[in-house]
Amino acid sequence: MDYGDFIGFETIGNATLIAIDKKPILATDPWLARDAFFGSFVRTNEIPEVQRQLILDAPFIWLSHGHPDHIDAATMERLQGKNILLPDHVGNRIRDDLAAEGFKVRVLKNCEWVQLSENIKIYCISDYFQDAVLLVNINGRLIVNTNDASDLGRGSFVKKEARKFDKVYLLKLFGTGVGDMANMFDEQGNRVLPPSIQKKPAGKQIEFYTRLFGATDVIPFSSFHAYQRTDSFWANEFRTKIEELDDGFSNANCTLHLPFARADCESDCVENINPPLLDLQAVDPTEFGDDWADRLDETDKKLIEKYFKDIGTISDQINFINLVVGGETMTIELSKKKFIRGITFETPRASLMTTVSEEIFDDLLIGNFTKTTLHGDWSEQSLHPYFTPYVAKYADNGRAKTKAELDAYFEAYRARAPLAYILNRFERGSERRLRKFVGTNTAALQLSKKIYLFLKRA
Repeated sequence: MDYGDFIGFETIGNATLIAIDKKPILATDPWLARDAFFGSFVRTNEIPEVQRQLILDAPFIWLSHGHPDHIDAATMERLQGKNILLPDHVGNRIRDDLAAEGFKVRVLKNCEWVQLSENIKIYCISDYFQDAVLLVNINGRLIVNTNDASDLGRGSFVKKEARKFDKVYLLKLFGTGVGDMANMFDEQGNRVLPPSIQKKPAGKQIEFYTRLFGATDVIPFSSFHAYQRTDSFWANEFRTKIEELDDGFSNANCTLHLPFARADCESDCVENINPPLLDLQAVDPTEFGDDWADRLDETDKKLIEKYFKDIGTISDQINFINLVVGGETMTIELSKKKFIRGITFETPRASLMTTVSEEIFDDLLIGNFTKTTLHGDWSEQSLHPYFTPYVAKYADNGRAKTKAELDAYFEAYRARAPLAYILNRFERGSERRLRKFVGTNTAALQLSKKIYLFLKRA
């Protein structure tokens, strides 16, 4: 295709938006390599050579958050010299890591438009889960790139901006998928399915968000990966297929497009790119350096214990953590108080030690080859809210490990938008209390959520 006079955008890969103003200007979250998360993730579709070159030619690269399907190390090696644009995440880990490697990095101020070319400008919104939303204005059309970020109190900012545009494209993760730790078992060894992966009509979910943001067009986004390791292949059963995305969708005021689209922001014509599917084959984890028979040595154990005990904020949430590696169990006591809850992780040594030494424990969880057993009071049948936020979000990425650091961390986000922050924290706390009262997978909980979401949308 000749891009000489083209003004618009394309979506490709997993979560890559390419903004074009007669030439490529911006690419987001480029993941050009095949694998991520210790080989567990593989892209579902190829990235054609045309789009690969557009990504590599774009002078600006925006990175939403630190997961390897959004910041791919192999791809980043090819992006030296580019202008790397980052959300204003408290802790600035991504900024510091990239700057140390010689990248040219700019942290974008929250909720402020930045001009990138004659017809393209962007507006970045970060949140306290170390995720971010990017608004892109291309020739008077708004693209809302929420990738896989949740609405953590900043949705009102997005809606406010969206109301100023006649044409609004929503790019968002939809469906169930297994984007977080879901390889969980009860103490009897039975698999436990978290609410997040219990299949529901994807079209209904899409319809809700299109109405919430006032979108005129929606392009499914940020969910195009499969699982290829033999120890994570089970998770493919819970992936939402492309042909299931319109199940229940009925918003007459919004057009649901297929993923991987090219949108002309002059004519408003949208067409499908149709990238070829990648062949999915189960691969032994040893191909990625993980041998389940490998055991921890004494140096490993000291590093693991130090890693968890340095995160002082989890001792009020978790009493102990068991690590089962190579058939041997290591126990880390985090609290001497009365037993409330604990976790057992059964996982290969190599990937475990990488996540501990590099402080990227979320990568181990999202790969979904680690087997997790919950002990005690876990009302949500999930590592949220007691483990994942404190370890993966606030400590590893936000650099807030002590209680004082965490207080300062939340205060920084609260100061950016006090009312939105307070309402969101109240909302999340209320939902947890409701789950404890009516249960996790009950009709009463679903009815309560429907009523709340209806009122929120209104």
